[in-house]
Amino acid sequence: MTSRLKEKYKSEVVKGLVDQFGYENLMQVPKLEKIVINIGLGEAKDNKNILNKAKNELALITGQQPIEIKAKKSVSNFKLREGQPIGTKVTLRGEKMYDFMDKLISISLPRVRDFRGINPNSFDGRGNYSLGIKEQLIFPEINYDDVDFLHGMDITFVTTAETDEEAKAFLTLMGMPYRK
Repeated sequence: MTSRLKEKYKSEVVKGLVDQFGYENLMQVPKLEKIVINIGLGEAKDNKNILNKAKNELALITGQQPIEIKAKKSVSNFKLREGQPIGTKVTLRGEKMYDFMDKLISISLPRVRDFRGINPNSFDGRGNYSLGIKEQLIFPEINYDDVDFLHGMDITFVTTAETDEEAKAFLTLMGMPYRK
């Protein structure tokens, strides 16, 4: 079973990028390397239950077990100690990565209230794109009645593109709905 986006990449995206940028070798064409989904929870230092709920929701959304992120340094102003759990993350690769991206583009993002597209300027200078989501309710796996608290998440698309221009062209051909 192959993802619809993976098939689209093999047929349309590679041809479009070769035409646009004039790559001489197919290995130069940008690819999606991984997708990292991160939930930072400052409240988790006080309430361990919040972290467990977020981990369960992230596992439902991605189909993969998330890991806990621990504080690297102690910060007295935030009452934070080194080694204290403060978030959770998942790194998706392969088939799960393409399935998640397909679900995000075709189902979840259109469910955002007043959605006009995602910010086209959120590239990091090395061809990676980051996207922030304000609440987890846009994903169809999350049941509204089971949610105790709303939290956001950061989604980072790591590509093999050399420049932001190449990465933007690649993600546009993959179906990313950028704001005009």
